[in-house]
Amino acid sequence: MKDTVFAPLSTLAASLLPHALEPSDDGAHDLAHLQRVWHNVLTLQAEEGGDLEVLVAAVLLHDGVAVEKNSPLRSQASRLAAAKASAVLAEMNWPEEKIAAVAHAIEAHSFSANITPLTLEAKIVQDADRLDSLGMLGVARTFYVAGRMGSALYDPQDPEAKHRDYDDKHFCLDHFQTKLLHLADGFQTAAGQRLAQIRHQRLKGFMEQFKEEIGIA
Repeated sequence: MKDTVFAPLSTLAASLLPHALEPSDDGAHDLAHLQRVWHNVLTLQAEEGGDLEVLVAAVLLHDGVAVEKNSPLRSQASRLAAAKASAVLAEMNWPEEKIAAVAHAIEAHSFSANITPLTLEAKIVQDADRLDSLGMLGVARTFYVAGRMGSALYDPQDPEAKHRDYDDKHFCLDHFQTKLLHLADGFQTAAGQRLAQIRHQRLKGFMEQFKEEIGIA
């Protein structure tokens, strides 16, 4: 099943999957995440084009080094994953230019790394990965990660941070303002921008309903 999800490059995917994820209990960056990002990639690639081999390798290896969200090395995670991917692909005798293309797409996918994607494939991978941080999946993953990190749902004294700075390390709701509600503005492809706006509206709708239910709307 997991190999066929990565059609039309299932054989290549099968060879890369053993290198895709380090042992981790992070359910926000697991095989299901890779499958969703690949689905997004195929949707974008159908409109935008791009090298599917580079794209599937970048998707499968983009989280190849596990670094927790609260780690001081978090901003280096995509560079570490790119270096690991380069070594894996070199062992598989990939040409240098394709290895470089995969490495750049992996480096540039990360929000925290703040690297501008320069190739079509890098733009598609960045968009595809960020789509998984919007909409209802974005909501689910945000609260999941907050639970793993021991964060509260929100600050009961000031849920909307009207009299304090945002603090998304301690309050999950703050993360919508510090990151999630800004993601849709940074999409690289036309197809990605369109899909991002749809998921952005879902995210905003959730926020309004959440605030209503805690009594602050």
